[in-house]
Amino acid sequence: MSETVTIAPGDRSHAEAAAEITREAFQGVAIEQAIEEALGPIPELTWQDIKADQVRREFHDHPQHCFVAMAGERVVGYVTNDVSPEISRGRISNLAVARDFRGQGLGRELIRHSLDYFRRLGLTRAKIETLASNPIGQKLYPSTGFREVARQIHYAMEL
Repeated sequence: MSETVTIAPGDRSHAEAAAEITREAFQGVAIEQAIEEALGPIPELTWQDIKADQVRREFHDHPQHCFVAMAGERVVGYVTNDVSPEISRGRISNLAVARDFRGQGLGRELIRHSLDYFRRLGLTRAKIETLASNPIGQKLYPSTGFREVARQIHYAMEL
C-alpha cells in the first residue's frame, strides 16, 4: 500500500465514515440495489440509504465485532462481523474499501483480521457471502481460503 494503513477496532464513531464508503463501494453488488431496480425505489430512500443504514447499525449495535482500516485519521475501509459461539462460527457480514485504496490488498487484510479475530474467540468456522454480480468477491474470497458451499436466489415482490 502506498500510504501507511493500520487496522484498528471499530467503534460507534466510525459508523458514518463506514456508511459513506458503503454508498459507493456496493454499486452493482448490493441486494438492495437489485430490489430497487426490480421494483422501483422506496419513496425518499435509495438502495444506498438502506445499505448504508445496515452498516451504520452494525457499528452501533455490535462495535466490538467491527474493524476499520485507518490512513491517519481517515477511515479507508472496514469489515463488520457476526459471531455465533453456539455454532462456533463467525460471519463477515460487510467489507468495503474506499475507491482510492482499492487494489492494494486492503480488503484481503481486513478479511485476515476478521479470521484472526474469530480464531482468538475460539471459533472454528467462518462464513462470507457475495452476489453473482461481484467478480471481485468471487475471486478474493477463495484466495483467502473460503470455498463455495451453496448458491442462493433472492426474490422480491410488491405488497
